[in-house]
Amino acid sequence: MRNHDDILNIVSQWIQKAESDFINARHTLGMGADCPYDTVCFHSQQGAEKYIKALLSFLSIDFPKVHDIGRLIHLLPDRVKFSINVAEQELLTSYAIVTRYPGDEEPLTRADAKQALVIARSVRRAVRKHLQIRHLNAKLKNHKH
Repeated sequence: MRNHDDILNIVSQWIQKAESDFINARHTLGMGADCPYDTVCFHSQQGAEKYIKALLSFLSIDFPKVHDIGRLIHLLPDRVKFSINVAEQELLTSYAIVTRYPGDEEPLTRADAKQALVIARSVRRAVRKHLQIRHLNAKLKNHKH
């Protein structure tokens, strides 16, 4: 069993990685016409996934190495509420795969990228709400993207 400081360290690491994804998504979306929208969708998915994994780590809940947002959310206790619905969970989850490999999917649009970032930010807000603890607040305040 991990001690409290170890858990906070792991949570902080997950948050730092998630924030890097959010920075990449925002920066890339700001590229205008040259924006690779699939990259924004991928980093949005990754940011949301890592925030959920931060919360699971904080709650000492083991989780599989998966990218499935819905599956990860279902591991959380009932008291943890997210405002994203199943369709949004599935949409974000799909970006973990379809954005990285060639295929027959329609190219993603600016609207898709914006929607992915909005959904991911919703996950981020919900997790941060549940992580209102003194030891993380200083680090969380430094990441207001």
